[in-house]
Amino acid sequence: MSSALNITQPLTLQGYTLKNRLIKGAMSEALSNTAGKVTPELLKLYETWAQGGLGCSITGNVMIDIRAKNEPGVVVVEDESDLVALSQWAALGKRYNMPQIVQLSHPGKQCPKGLNKETVAPSAIGYGVDMAAMFGTPRALTEAEIYDLIKRFGESARICKKAGFEGVQIHGAHGYLVSSFLSPKHNQRTDQWGGSLENRMRFLIESFKEIRKQTGDNFIVGVKLNSSDFQKGGFSEEDSLIVVQALDALGVDFIEISGGTYEAAAMVGAKKKASTVKREAYFLEFAEKIRSQVKTTLMVTGGFRTRQGMDAALQSGACDLIGIARPLAVETDAPDNLVAGQDVKYAVKPIKTGIKPFDDMGVMEIIWYAAQFRTIGQGKQPNPNLKPLWVFAKYIKGNIKAMLQKKPTAGRLRAKQ
Repeated sequence: MSSALNITQPLTLQGYTLKNRLIKGAMSEALSNTAGKVTPELLKLYETWAQGGLGCSITGNVMIDIRAKNEPGVVVVEDESDLVALSQWAALGKRYNMPQIVQLSHPGKQCPKGLNKETVAPSAIGYGVDMAAMFGTPRALTEAEIYDLIKRFGESARICKKAGFEGVQIHGAHGYLVSSFLSPKHNQRTDQWGGSLENRMRFLIESFKEIRKQTGDNFIVGVKLNSSDFQKGGFSEEDSLIVVQALDALGVDFIEISGGTYEAAAMVGAKKKASTVKREAYFLEFAEKIRSQVKTTLMVTGGFRTRQGMDAALQSGACDLIGIARPLAVETDAPDNLVAGQDVKYAVKPIKTGIKPFDDMGVMEIIWYAAQFRTIGQGKQPNPNLKPLWVFAKYIKGNIKAMLQKKPTAGRLRAKQ
């Protein structure tokens, strides 16, 4: 704890120096082509952010399997076919002294109906009535498929390192595949991958080990983890603390604390306690609980809006890195402004279409910002007054178009079926 600590001070991870404590948290860009390849718009978006003074950037969801996309326009890294463009992306960060970390993910059952040939998850458990119209019931993964996915996490990380990225982050939050393995509500397997917390965390632990095996030293490996799912019978704070301690013992470079799923969207500030409003960050209290339990670098994302609030979080010792995300969609130079002592210009407000079932899922908190990213990727200025209902209509049209297109061929399987 230091009263002098503030966002302007550097921090070193795996030999890479972050020039300040501000990291862009992962947000869905939806800017790849139908094959999951990097586009000029995506490169322009990240160059714009790099010019804005970030200490580090975490990409949006990058899928490890072409057969499992969470949305149209998501980047996929499962082989070296896009290595040239990936290398151009990685080089942008180096040009502006902004290390880049690729968020690797598998969506599990959290994919819109019809987007993929099928959806898979730890168990064949669907969503409740509110979400069943959009997300179908998944097929339970076989053990051979589980081992294949672990290998895919390692292979994707290896490719990212070869391209020049400084690290990767396993997306273990928000109801995606790793998160659903951790949850007793969504993982009801009776083999070594389900049941006890030791078994439920096995997929995350083995994926982390595989990434380390394939990338070696001088490469940042982090994990994004829920403090809680905020669901009855789901992944709890007590579970999360044990998983954090296990990752710390394995040498994880940083842990980003988040929370919630699309059934309980705490990650977008759907419900805020009075203490959260006062201290800005959504998950700072949980970070304080685990700070004394682990040595690894802790990152908190969600809710930070003022320079004072960010510095106070660092000075409390609860976290080492400040994640900012949605403000960057409408103020790309927010990091430079914050370092200069200014606050974020635009208050982040709930994005609502007026269509209650859709709004309750918090999905607009993704697609409205993705629309801003497309604008930035085209070299234009973002529009803070963009109408949510217009964005929603375009999103539905894009999903229908993606579903009507020819399905991608099944990706290669390394394990025998």
